[in-house]
Amino acid sequence: MNYIGSKYSLLSFLDESIAKVIGNDDCKTFCDMFSGTANVGKYFKKKGYQIISNDLQYYSYVLSMQYIANHKILVFSGLEDDIDFSGIDSECRKDVVCEYLDSLTPIKGFVYNNFCKGNHPDNEEYRLYFSDYNGCKCDAIRLKIEDWFKTEKVTEEEYYFLLATLIENIDKVANTASVYGAFLKKIKSSAQKPLIMKSAEMIYNTQTHLVYNKDANDLIREIKEDILYLDPPYNQRQYCANYHVLETIAKYDNPILKGKTGMRDYTIQKSDYCNKRKVKETFTDLINNANAKYIFLSYNNEGLMSFDEIKNIMSKRGKYGCFEKKYSRFKADNISQKRRIKADYTTEYLHYVICE
Repeated sequence: MNYIGSKYSLLSFLDESIAKVIGNDDCKTFCDMFSGTANVGKYFKKKGYQIISNDLQYYSYVLSMQYIANHKILVFSGLEDDIDFSGIDSECRKDVVCEYLDSLTPIKGFVYNNFCKGNHPDNEEYRLYFSDYNGCKCDAIRLKIEDWFKTEKVTEEEYYFLLATLIENIDKVANTASVYGAFLKKIKSSAQKPLIMKSAEMIYNTQTHLVYNKDANDLIREIKEDILYLDPPYNQRQYCANYHVLETIAKYDNPILKGKTGMRDYTIQKSDYCNKRKVKETFTDLINNANAKYIFLSYNNEGLMSFDEIKNIMSKRGKYGCFEKKYSRFKADNISQKRRIKADYTTEYLHYVICE
């Protein structure tokens, strides 16, 4: 997924920098407190850490339940009366299930009725987030996944695998400039392609991992980890507003939608890290209550908190240091006509403190 603040292109930088700080310390647990699309957690899961993953957004929780919590082969034994698995290896059953979902007859459900042109007259306002076909196909798949889960034909692990697969693949055919704060007036070429349920990646290991869907400042008081990695929002853009369509598809709770963009009520998901008046106090509370050996913070040079403010807060917990790296701006900035681009690159700072 093309995601605001994604650290996908910075994973090597993070890994190398963290390794320099922890040295030969035998750290076992890695907490990704603001997990987003779970790219950082996935990376360090593959390196053998036990991962603690958290995010306030439910669609992010779904992705982490798949990529972090899931670590064993999914056999879908509860679907053997619905799907023919004859001659299929256990590890490949997930692909057969996705193919089955791809074959479903499209349904005019919530996504079609609220995020597609549908039957709206040409002179009536409608939300063009997806083509009609993809909206209907998404509805059919989402309803089938929920039905399987409620009737206990799929396990919780299998449920989140299927939901994560749907979220990632419907995002590939969204008619947006990378975020869901607005939709394009005409269907772009990539959004005209059909939704295909390409199986989400599986990361197998013997570790048991923990995934949460909580406010970071509440969770920090409940957990203990060797390495705490923080990647909070940098600016006033609320993730709950920028990805509200994915949140609605993930929950499929038929919310009351408002306005031209069909925004769901996200009052309880607003982050104080996006609030200039509250961010410093909120961040201080997080750092002061962290129970970790090492704390790392990703934050760029355009964030609401200044470099010196962060340094002063973190250095009170122990030995402070910082790494930095220039990288390309988020792609959506180059598309938006409403924002003035300050520069082609931003500087990513990786602040750290070795806690005393």
